[in-house]
Amino acid sequence: MQTMAPIRPSQASMRFPAQANALLLSEAAPRAGTGQRPLLDGLTEREIALVMEKGRRRVLYRGATLFTQETPNDGIWIVESGRIRVFYAAPSGREITLAYWYPGNFVGGPDVFGTGLHKWSGMAASNSSVLHLPGNALRQLVTQIPALAIGVIDGLTFKGRCYSTLAQMLGTRSITERLAHLLIHLCDLYGVPEDDGTAIATTFTHADLAHMVGATRQWVTISLKRLSEQGVVATRRAQIVVLRPAVLAQMRGGEDCA
Repeated sequence: MQTMAPIRPSQASMRFPAQANALLLSEAAPRAGTGQRPLLDGLTEREIALVMEKGRRRVLYRGATLFTQETPNDGIWIVESGRIRVFYAAPSGREITLAYWYPGNFVGGPDVFGTGLHKWSGMAASNSSVLHLPGNALRQLVTQIPALAIGVIDGLTFKGRCYSTLAQMLGTRSITERLAHLLIHLCDLYGVPEDDGTAIATTFTHADLAHMVGATRQWVTISLKRLSEQGVVATRRAQIVVLRPAVLAQMRGGEDCA
């Protein structure tokens, strides 16, 4: 049986780095210092202790469900470690990924006070630890801690931009353009320079990529093979290496990544 050591973050560890961000299929790629501000950023040690007292920690194995669309919502989950994937599953079984959320982000909106139904589903994309704040507890905390209230507002604003951008991407760009944009986006976030290109240092399966661009796994596999034959990308040790980013930028209809 698989085991995972329990994760017990200290109060200090809840001061997440300022660059904590989601991986988004969006125009505004989360670079260092941008994106969703960590929810507990700016809170004092005492205020963090109050939040921790009201929360309940859950440890999730990779693939475990955190919440499901169309089920009652009750508050939010602060990501302490790991990576949470938020997505929508159609009755046909097709899925579209909104984002991968990292430590410092929170998931569970838009009804953060627990008065509605989940619009998306959430699952652990890797072994993760989350802190659940029930809606009533969160409502009480934001009246006591102004910095927390601002963090919740900032987070919901950022998520609103994500929804808007995703709708625009799906409605105005072809699947090929979205795949080119995603590869540049991953190059920007996780790129490691190599002699002949830039390796994407984080592994995503073809199914992961398909869920982010609204395609099938088979289509992504065929497209990556075609790009490889054209010398645009290469696959090495289960990683994608971008060899000709200018070609991808041209395919997506935008500027090359820095």
